[in-house]
Amino acid sequence: MGAVIERQELHDAAQKAFPADALKPNRDESWKLVTEMGWLMLSLAEDAGGLGLGRDSAAAIHYEMGKALGTAPLIPAMATVQAIGAATDLADQAGWIERVTTGEFVTTNLSAGDVTGDGDALSGTLPAVPDADMASHVMLANPGRAALVPLDAPGVTVTERPLWDESRRLFDVTPGGYAPDPALVRATGGAAGALPRRLKGEMIFALAADSLGGANTILDLTVEYLKTRKQFDRPLGMFQALQHRCADLKVLIGAAEALLWSRAMQPDATMAEIGGLKAHATEVYRWVCEEAIQLHGGVGLTEEMYCHLFMKRANLNVQLGGNADLWRELVGREALAAAE
Repeated sequence: MGAVIERQELHDAAQKAFPADALKPNRDESWKLVTEMGWLMLSLAEDAGGLGLGRDSAAAIHYEMGKALGTAPLIPAMATVQAIGAATDLADQAGWIERVTTGEFVTTNLSAGDVTGDGDALSGTLPAVPDADMASHVMLANPGRAALVPLDAPGVTVTERPLWDESRRLFDVTPGGYAPDPALVRATGGAAGALPRRLKGEMIFALAADSLGGANTILDLTVEYLKTRKQFDRPLGMFQALQHRCADLKVLIGAAEALLWSRAMQPDATMAEIGGLKAHATEVYRWVCEEAIQLHGGVGLTEEMYCHLFMKRANLNVQLGGNADLWRELVGREALAAAE
């Protein structure tokens, strides 16, 4: 019961800080508020100076940020804070923890990259790096070495990707032969090999929570629209066929939320289980957005309405961290292996 109350308190605090009726809040102001409220410390272990709360607590914040189309790069920030807190080789780890929990932003990639090390020099590209323009470092996680790469280092280039989604900014980072500073190496060997999996698990879980928060808001806005829009001198919300479509969407979201909070209470959930959740949640989000556009009629296709904002974010969430085809294949392979 305590965990439920604690999570509800986080929901309430996030709703007050980022109300769903104020979409796409200013990124810089949002980031300042996020750090002031201490959310970056939620999942950081207690022995590292954090609150040591479970995955469900972080998911509550991501859920509420999704409802408001939050622009602060909270998903990569919370993942890299955890990674720094669990570092085995990082020099001045305590100093780094203080820096990243009080406002300095360290980012990481949300899609698979091809960065490799030839000796000490790094080559390749890290794609889909959120908000690299405001980050000091990017966390690079390779099987043999995990390190922080300064984004202002010689040879490192940062290129913004054009996006339809107006609530996020993504960049490609190219190390350009940069040789990691030994003082910035987070881990090597087996510890480094486990980091990419841990980072990805946290980020795709956050994307699932963000998606279901957004799905709830767009459905609520659609229901309100149907109450006010009239046809044949009657509000559209009085037509039973439209009521049934909205009810079906509510049930769809509710079932996905039940899976989200169930997985949140399973610290030993496999990557396939988390990936399956992410695939389902993001596709529910996209489907709800498509239905919302239909329920708005012709006006739903216009930029003056809010539907396109959610639709663009939903489509990006489907792709980040691996699309549904990738995760369904992994889930299927795991199921077949278990059956054998």
